[in-house]
Amino acid sequence: MMELRLSCLLSFFMLLWLSDSHPLSERLTSSASNTTIKKAPDVRAEVGRYSDVAKQIIELAVFGAAQNRSYKRLADFTDTIGNRVSGSQNLEMAIKYMYKALSQDGLDVHLEPVKIPHWVRGKESAEMIAPRAKSLAILGLGSSVGTPPEGIKAEVLVVQSFEELKRRASEAAGRIVVFNQPFISYGETVSYRAFGASEAAKVGAVATLIRSVTPFSINSPHTGWQIYQDGVKRIPTACITVEDAELMWRLAQNKHKIIVRLEMGAQTLPDADSFNTVAEIRGWQHPEQVVLLSGHLDSWDVGQGAMDDGGGAMISWEALSLIKDLGLRPRRTLRAVLWTAEEQGGVGAQQYFNLHKENISNFDLVMESDLGTFTPMALQFTGSDAAQKVMEEVVKLLAPINTTKLERGGEGTDISPWMQAGVPGASLHVADSRYFWFHHSEGDTMTVQNPRDMDLCSALWAVVSYVIADLQDMLPR
Repeated sequence: MMELRLSCLLSFFMLLWLSDSHPLSERLTSSASNTTIKKAPDVRAEVGRYSDVAKQIIELAVFGAAQNRSYKRLADFTDTIGNRVSGSQNLEMAIKYMYKALSQDGLDVHLEPVKIPHWVRGKESAEMIAPRAKSLAILGLGSSVGTPPEGIKAEVLVVQSFEELKRRASEAAGRIVVFNQPFISYGETVSYRAFGASEAAKVGAVATLIRSVTPFSINSPHTGWQIYQDGVKRIPTACITVEDAELMWRLAQNKHKIIVRLEMGAQTLPDADSFNTVAEIRGWQHPEQVVLLSGHLDSWDVGQGAMDDGGGAMISWEALSLIKDLGLRPRRTLRAVLWTAEEQGGVGAQQYFNLHKENISNFDLVMESDLGTFTPMALQFTGSDAAQKVMEEVVKLLAPINTTKLERGGEGTDISPWMQAGVPGASLHVADSRYFWFHHSEGDTMTVQNPRDMDLCSALWAVVSYVIADLQDMLPR
């Protein structure tokens, strides 16, 4: 019994000694557990102690020496590297750029190897040759096959839904099917981009042209990944502009015969070597426990990939910079992961999950920013009711930037494996009404970005990640 008492006393004094280097933590108790569920007053009191630290982070990010820093970092990155499609030399350059930049920032950085898809667009063109000559702006869809060298010349069948395609299946054989589906929401409408080629091939079509998945257009096609169904012939597929899809719809309604010539040099090469880029501030008490914040480093091969998702990657870096600059070090490890090959379906993130899932009990919270870094409106969260109550208190610390709303439903392709396995997840809800105007198009450039918005997103990201990483207990599952 005496040995037990001595052991407890030694542990107590060791904790006091450690806490001298962590003034915020010395007011908190020392045990860390992911099963302890505190009563609401306890949670409110503990989180409330971080008010001053949250104000310091916000002050530095929005008004202090770090003002506009994430924007400037993003501008230099995207202006220097450009777009970064999976498997490309540009993506390889981007990873090397970020490894060097994160290391120079004083963070603990390493790369984790993965295999990723390598699809190349090649030369492509489309032209309507009847009832009149008109060039069509197109972007081939990721994973599409190419046309024969001479191209495909065929009559067009225009439909507005999968249901209409089925009703008119007898008309589709040997034709290019044009989908002129209206934009309802991205989640609903994107199915035409993803599955349109295979659905049309089932009824004998030789190619598909898909109306771009966007609510707004200035004759701008939007690309993206598409999926061939097993056992179905693979036919070429590309997106066209809203304007051209509607033009051909009107022509078809007026009984005009429409003929299009399509040429695509797309091809899929063997999988390429790549890396997830990882930067950390190791926790002082529980370094094995992790709060993960992330964005993806790859983009499509058009525009600059500034909005999707250079901004998300940069605010995840910036959050660690802000915390480091203030001399803060949380109990748990803060880990920023810049994913590779997200656009191909979260390929890099899935391999990361497969590698680290054996330590899933040590992942406290996973965060992803991949819907733009416009003005932050709320934090979205997926977790238990008890964890929800903790997060409700944490977002109150964001009152100085008027972002105290917590919404249910964290989202993100890259963090979804963790959330499906029960790890709490969070994402940014931003004023994203313009996001799909520029998404996957030549319009995704630095011109879309706003430095103050990025400062606000960085501040939110840093406050939430730091406080969760430094609380006495992990979020309850």
